[in-house]
Amino acid sequence: MTEKISTLIAELKTLTLLEAAELVKAIEETFDVDASAGGGVMMVNSGAGASDDSSSAEEKTEFDVSLDEVPKDKKISILKVVRSVTELGLKEAKEVVENTPKVIKAGLTKSAAEEAKKLLEDAGAVVTLK
Repeated sequence: MTEKISTLIAELKTLTLLEAAELVKAIEETFDVDASAGGGVMMVNSGAGASDDSSSAEEKTEFDVSLDEVPKDKKISILKVVRSVTELGLKEAKEVVENTPKVIKAGLTKSAAEEAKKLLEDAGAVVTLK
């Protein structure tokens, strides 16, 4: 591995969840690829709108994370996760947690949305992806 790649890997390890999701989205847009292909393989989007089967529905590519319910006894731990996922300040994150249901992140990739959902659910929140 070259020094340049090693440096990039070290920098990537320091990204927050939000930054990583934004990076993936930027890479997808810049290079016209789909990172959600799985197996670590990026699929190049074909510019042609080939629709040989009218029954094939388009797969949803952007997801919103909705914080639906916050149990009172889990409020502080959920607040910490909301702050890390959204990078909001304490006051703003507290308002989000106290005013549920509320979409806390919009336009995430499937993997980023599922990761945020898991973090919030592990803290005790009720979360849905839209």
